[in-house]
Amino acid sequence: MTRLQSLTEEARLTLANLADTASDLAVPSLRLGVTGLARSGKTVFITALVHNLLHGGRLPVFSAAAGGRLSRAALQPQPDDAVPRFDYESHVAALVTDRLWPQSTRQVSELRLTLEFESASYFARKFGRGKLHLDLIDYPGEWLLDLPLLSKSFGEFSAEALRLARASGRSEIAGRWLSMLGETDPDGPEKETGALALSDAFKSYLAACRNDTHALSMLPPGRFLMPGDLDGSPALTFAPLDIPADAPPARTGTFRAMMERRYEAYKSHVVRPFFREHFARLDRQIVLVDVLHALNAGPSAMTDLETALGEVLKAFRPGRRSWLASILSRRIDRILFAATKADHLHRGDHDRLEAILERLVTRGIDHARFKGAEVEVLAMAAVRATREATVKHGGEELPAILGTPLPGETVSGERYDGHTEIAMFPGDLPEDPESVFAGLEPGSQGGRAQERAQADSEHEDVDQALQYLRFRPPKLDTTAEGLTLSLPHIRLDRALEFLLGDRLA
Repeated sequence: MTRLQSLTEEARLTLANLADTASDLAVPSLRLGVTGLARSGKTVFITALVHNLLHGGRLPVFSAAAGGRLSRAALQPQPDDAVPRFDYESHVAALVTDRLWPQSTRQVSELRLTLEFESASYFARKFGRGKLHLDLIDYPGEWLLDLPLLSKSFGEFSAEALRLARASGRSEIAGRWLSMLGETDPDGPEKETGALALSDAFKSYLAACRNDTHALSMLPPGRFLMPGDLDGSPALTFAPLDIPADAPPARTGTFRAMMERRYEAYKSHVVRPFFREHFARLDRQIVLVDVLHALNAGPSAMTDLETALGEVLKAFRPGRRSWLASILSRRIDRILFAATKADHLHRGDHDRLEAILERLVTRGIDHARFKGAEVEVLAMAAVRATREATVKHGGEELPAILGTPLPGETVSGERYDGHTEIAMFPGDLPEDPESVFAGLEPGSQGGRAQERAQADSEHEDVDQALQYLRFRPPKLDTTAEGLTLSLPHIRLDRALEFLLGDRLA
């Protein structure tokens, strides 16, 4: 991005912040960004958060609710006319009524929840009841991987993509695209059919990297896997070429010139608007990470996830909250990293899951704290799909989890119908987070047994390949009066306290 473009973007952001500040004079608002890479649980998190606030969920660590100061929570009309509304009603129906997980995030969406509360401060209470608009912004984490492209030339983007594709663990997946690339002359004449074929091969390679077998995360451009209404447009019909990172400008009319032009169009029409209209206006951010999914795929997936999260963190604009500074330039003053699906493990392993996540995002945490932002790491499950139990095997008591696998899931060759509850031995995560990047600890089940070993077979061939087991959402409890309780969770209240607690004090 040139200096002139940077100044123009900052001027636009300043005007947007001034408008936001003016609208906040009546009722203050907090814009919370919810992101994470594919299958990390963004939709489930927002749905569970709203459901628990609307229905008076069990939130003992969330001080405003636990202390009885949160008097009311209510959904409000969508504040931004140009942004799709987060379909809370459909998502909660899928979870509560159908006991199915809702559809994944495919685009930016937003939901406004207004919280009415009494301040914990005597002097603040004298001025009446407080009110806060909580704007929840849901967006695919893959789109964050595009933000670093703003400062990269087409040559730099191409060189980096080729380096990744030729690395161990990817070269075989990228074989078809690399073969086509080897037959492509960057300085030959531009050809639309050639661009379509090369771009399709590149997109197929990215999609294959993301499947459960490989579980790779570093997959820019992010919109290639979620094209939306831009599918088939020239801005999404390009691919990296085998050129040096410092390659000189291409000659007009060449294939490389066409690819460069479309790459720049992608940045102008896709990346910059997302940054300006959504990302740069956030106050706080939660990043959801499916650590267990990467652990199942092995050390290469963990290393790739670390790289992807590093790129995501580079895109953030962290800083200490200041009322005067926020008028001109918004900064993210609190960032929460949450390892999701903690309900797949026994609670004794939650600290280890947090330690692995902290190892994954160490550099980003240091950077954000240096800039003045507060950062926290936790293991959580926005919707708890399992329960804990103790089972006996061979005279030994073992910690287990109880849950109902989704229809079609299989464990040890047995296929489940979606109605049968099973007991599983979760296994133990390694004590040393470093071990998951170089290989599993000797004798450890490495956290992978939770998807394959049932309580009666925890010692059988734990090194065999396995698939990712998914549980159905839980059946909600009801009170004696017939009232349905809120969605159960693990540490959702702790997340709320960190992200909102000070604004409701």
